[in-house]
Formats: sequence, structure tokens, C-alpha cells
Amino acid sequence: MKDNLTKKVLLSLVIVGAFAIAATSPYFLMHIARAYFKEKKYNKRKVAKTLSALQKDGLVIGREKNGIFKITLTEKGKEVIKKYQFDDLKIEEQRVWDKKWRVAIFDIPEKTRKVAREALREKLKKLNFYLLQKSVLVYPYPCEKEIRFLAEAFEISPYVNVILAEKIFDDIKLKKYFELA
Repeated sequence: MKDNLTKKVLLSLVIVGAFAIAATSPYFLMHIARAYFKEKKYNKRKVAKTLSALQKDGLVIGREKNGIFKITLTEKGKEVIKKYQFDDLKIEEQRVWDKKWRVAIFDIPEKTRKVAREALREKLKKLNFYLLQKSVLVYPYPCEKEIRFLAEAFEISPYVNVILAEKIFDDIKLKKYFELA
């Protein structure tokens, strides 16, 4: 599933909702390839094979109705998309810092959500957040949407919050870490 074309096909389905094309030709998958992937590096046959493999894996459903062939994502396909979005998650740095700190805080139950708590902490660290305390991470740029996405992905939204702070005492280490000084 790490194939870039597979990822592109699935993400395209998210963007356009579904592929639909006249199914009168025995080469309708080739027509989809031609219609949606005009880049030369993706030949039509490879796109068609990818779509067929996605259908075989249960990630998309292809249906023909009234001469129109439609390909849509299944629930399993939507889960794969979430994984791609999770893996590719990045926070865009601003050119000019607004001098505000985003403080992600969480109090996630140890007994029932320990794995989710650790996963959230590790993902935020990979996104270059500064670990101020075990459940307090800091970032200088807007990141609320990304934190909300992670909290939803880990099913821990009620336990996660973001504070927008103008001042953190002794923030010299933070400014040095983010190269803001």
C-alpha cells in the first residue's frame, strides 16, 4: 500500500468523491486513468491495475448502473486515507512568528487510554513540539487543526486542549529550540 500511485488514487477519491465514467467500453478503467491521471509518469494500464487491486483489497467499490461505472471509497478505504493523512501530517511554519505559543495539554486516563496518550506525545514530538512537561508540549505556530485531528484519530478529544499563550516564563530554551531568538 506504500505505492505512490495507490495513495494518489485513494486521495483523489477523497477530493472528487467518486470516479464516474461511461461503462460502454471494455476499457473503462483505462478511461478513468486517462481522465484523472494525465501525468506521463502514470500510464493508463498501471492506473487501471491499481484501481483493480484497490477493489480486490476492498478499499473501493466499482459499480455499473445505467451505463455509468462509478468507483467509491469503502469504510476500509477511508481508514487507509486517515492513515495516509496521519503519516503525512505536517505543520506549516509561518515566515513571521506571531509571538504566541501554542500549548498542547492533555490529561489522558492511564488505565484506559495509555497507548493513545503515548502515541499522541510521540507524534507531537515528531512534529517538532517542545516537551515542556510530560503532558505539556509547546509549538510557536498555528497547529490547532492538527492537534484536533490527532485527538480525533486517537479517540481522546475530551482529554486534549490547546492554550494560546503570549508569555511563557523563561522561554529562552523554547526560542532557541525553535530558532526564534
